[in-house]
Amino acid sequence: MASMTDQDRVFLDTSVLVQGLIDLGRSSRAAMSILDAVASGDLEKPWTAWHCCLEFFSVSTRLPGEFRLHPIEAQRLLQEEILCRLKIAELPSSSRKQLFDTAAEEKLRGGRIYDLHIGEIARTVRTTVLVTDNRRHFSPLLGHRIRVLTASQFAKEWQFE
Repeated sequence: MASMTDQDRVFLDTSVLVQGLIDLGRSSRAAMSILDAVASGDLEKPWTAWHCCLEFFSVSTRLPGEFRLHPIEAQRLLQEEILCRLKIAELPSSSRKQLFDTAAEEKLRGGRIYDLHIGEIARTVRTTVLVTDNRRHFSPLLGHRIRVLTASQFAKEWQFE
């Protein structure tokens, strides 16, 4: 297994949390291996955003029938697998105006504001690796020396699969 250095600060996006905690078939394998590594201590307490916790609850309770979680089950997974095992960050209030300034400058529309928000939180905690299955949405982070990897890329690189 590859060893992480003290400089490796991993951030998990919502897509990894959903696919890692709900077996959606083949697409969940890499994310599940990452969250298994967190549970076993092979991946030391990565970061996520409070916003990702909210998205996890929202998405997991509205998935198609066979995958959809009851709100009580979603709450249990949030508590036991996310809140207890990951570090949760929020955007400091002093950064909120700049977030909207950036969104306006970049002419963001609709839901892209959420990815900008999560990306800014990742920058705030000095993330070096953001793991997501929406790489394109986080490509601006590359300019801040943050690697943006899919769950499969990350799991393969760190030999969690």
